[in-house]
Amino acid sequence: MSYRDKIVAREELRAVVAALPRHLVFTNGVFDLLHPGHVDYLAAARALGGALFIGLNSDISTRLLDKGGDRPINPEHDRALMLAGLESVSAVTMFDERTPLALLEIVRPDVYVKGGDYDVATLAETALVKSWGARARAIDFLPGYSTTRLIERIRASTPERR
Repeated sequence: MSYRDKIVAREELRAVVAALPRHLVFTNGVFDLLHPGHVDYLAAARALGGALFIGLNSDISTRLLDKGGDRPINPEHDRALMLAGLESVSAVTMFDERTPLALLEIVRPDVYVKGGDYDVATLAETALVKSWGARARAIDFLPGYSTTRLIERIRASTPERR
């Protein structure tokens, strides 16, 4: 199976999810500039179960999150390919909404995971997954890595063009 086959269209979700090993772990995010912090986070998430499913914020969804007018830097398909190429990732699909609530209803994971900068107890996603008996967990980030800081570093080292 090619890593490209890990990118799942919405209409194929139910069949793909049914074939994935359990406990199914779900996380979501933009994953704009993939860095070691992402890789470490996704490996830790995958270690919590038999498969890791990623809900990827589409370009439309990313713009709804107010991450800046120039975000995402990388288009959704490129971001999906990068994630699908990781050993820890079992499947990736995109969502256009601000939150992955509708996607979670379809996937129905056993474990919902977010980065340690979120208070998972306050997320609507946590309430939803707990309604069918799933768990929610926060995973600490690898210190020193952030897409925002990486973009700032790149901008600081690039002279302005006129």
